[in-house]
Amino acid sequence: MNLLPKSKEEFSQKDYWDTFFRKRGAKAFEWYGEYPELSEYLHKYIKKQDEVLIIGCGNSSLGRDLFDIGYDKITNIDISPVVIRQMLSQQEKERVNLKYIQMDALNMSFTNDEFTVVLDKGTLDAIAPNDSEATLLKVKSYFDEINRVLRIRGRYICISLLQEHILRSILDFFPKNNFMFRVVRCFEAEQKASESGENTMPVFMIICTKFKDLPSKVLEVNLSASEKMQRSETEENVIAQVLNSQNAALICSGLKRSSIAEENEVVLDLFEQGVEIPRFTVYVVDVPPKKKNSQYAGFIVPEGREAEWLFSTKAGRKKLVDVTQFNRLAIITLHREHKYESFEAVQKELSDTVCNLAPSHLKNKKIAFLSLGSDVGHRIIRHKGHSEISGEYVIEDVLTENEEKYRRLFFMSSQLVIQSEAKLRAIKSRRGAVKEVIDLMYLTCRHHIYMSMATYVACKNRHKALVAVVGLGGGGLCSFLHKFLPKSCFLGIDIDKDMLNIATNWFGFKQDDKLKAKIQDGIEYLKETAEKGEKLDALLFDADSKDSSIGLSCPPKQFLDESVLKNVVEILGTTGLFIVNVVLRDQSMRPELLNNIKKHFEAILSYKLQDDLNEIFICSKSKIKMDTLKDGCRELNNFFRKHNISENSVDLDMFMTRLVSQSILI
Repeated sequence: MNLLPKSKEEFSQKDYWDTFFRKRGAKAFEWYGEYPELSEYLHKYIKKQDEVLIIGCGNSSLGRDLFDIGYDKITNIDISPVVIRQMLSQQEKERVNLKYIQMDALNMSFTNDEFTVVLDKGTLDAIAPNDSEATLLKVKSYFDEINRVLRIRGRYICISLLQEHILRSILDFFPKNNFMFRVVRCFEAEQKASESGENTMPVFMIICTKFKDLPSKVLEVNLSASEKMQRSETEENVIAQVLNSQNAALICSGLKRSSIAEENEVVLDLFEQGVEIPRFTVYVVDVPPKKKNSQYAGFIVPEGREAEWLFSTKAGRKKLVDVTQFNRLAIITLHREHKYESFEAVQKELSDTVCNLAPSHLKNKKIAFLSLGSDVGHRIIRHKGHSEISGEYVIEDVLTENEEKYRRLFFMSSQLVIQSEAKLRAIKSRRGAVKEVIDLMYLTCRHHIYMSMATYVACKNRHKALVAVVGLGGGGLCSFLHKFLPKSCFLGIDIDKDMLNIATNWFGFKQDDKLKAKIQDGIEYLKETAEKGEKLDALLFDADSKDSSIGLSCPPKQFLDESVLKNVVEILGTTGLFIVNVVLRDQSMRPELLNNIKKHFEAILSYKLQDDLNEIFICSKSKIKMDTLKDGCRELNNFFRKHNISENSVDLDMFMTRLVSQSILI
């Protein structure tokens, strides 16, 4: 028999409740948890000597439960005469002082200051099903009555699901009327509902304490499982915290009941109470279930590794679920602004959240935690700064699972994107002291390997070939090319003057007669160079818009405008090469991008990196000879072999096969 209303507005109608209680009879109906789940909170805020008014009691056993453990001054009221008759008929001799009165909470007959506690369990939610003007007037009358019957230092205790309009109504009335405001989350009530197989929504308890005169607003929040209260400065901050907890609970409830294998992943930020910076980010990723797979686990990404492809991209995270052979992973990244003691401590801290994200059939089963090692990783922040163009940034050293150390630059506006990276190596001085230096022979960005190979082709057999790189970054590509092609001259262009300081001070970039840097808008540089009639043997675009949310983030879209490409063609000599690093998150943009380039170049070769978004375009005014590309690969591999950097080597056969299969010859 369906006893729930067809629309939420029915909750505020007296006729609905009369019908409800007639159908249900004497069986108790508990909104938002029963006494055992709420007792810890109730005992904290209601004392046995309190004179308690329970508003909208329904046929709940809450009044009886409190009475039976010594709260002997309890009055229950309800708008429904049906339920009041039911409750009185159940009255036993030992509870003769437990009062049940039929009364409208909006027009109570009690005298002023009659009670020390007004207890509301779901009644406000019933009175205020929406935020219409009529409803808000009704709520105002309700609050006025509560204020009237409460004594100074009395408490209005409201157990509610706290829809936003209800929370705003509470915050709009009580703090302005000299009430101290406090909100806590009742986790035990939610857990009981979950164990019963019900949809779980966060249950909150509002405690508003009345004062004669409160000099300033007091807003306190505790939405964690601890008893630690946090002071909030504004009502909006309180609302934001409550809404965040509700959204997270809704997501958890949905994940228990369904797979998201065919959908996008679910992302949750986890905060310490009172701290605005997330402590963890959790990515819940499903794959189509396989019988051989285990069902579910948490995966803790070591600190400093979160920006790697496997963890920072949707495709990478899907791959991680596949290779670990689970049907679902909760992939957890750790934020640099926090301290983490150990893998075990992080695991303990996350255990409840990870369990809440498990499929429902794994209830009460122990959830495994995976990682890449036995600790939470190693990260040393070397420098923090501010760029007028790019905003806040951080430079940090990270130790990987192979005990190799890397230096990375991150802009705080896009913390999962490594803007620049270099490998560190230890060297000994003559006195035996060990220090770390940037390894300029090592290319940490795989796409730089293929850009370097194409640059060799452009510079081959040319005395003092001229190469410009738009997008200096940390200077890693320019520094490597300077070592790889020592007879050529290189110019790195960047619009951000702070990037040159970063490259010089932290990434080993050193200018000399064949390696220079220029602080200028790349588009303006191309225009000026074309107007001067100067020529280049190779022009490289390795600039990033720093916005990973757009379809084409590298190069910035305006770098491929018609006017810019005309200048590129003008600058390049007859055999010069235009080499572009392209990062496309929206593949539907690729045809237009290629059509723009086709208008200006006779040949375009493309090479798409495996397991990455980067695609390298090699563009020429004339046909590109495949033999010269093979020579470039061989020379690059010889260079890496000479300097014992085999991991940077190119598989020539695979490169040529993939290059040919993706060639676009005009």
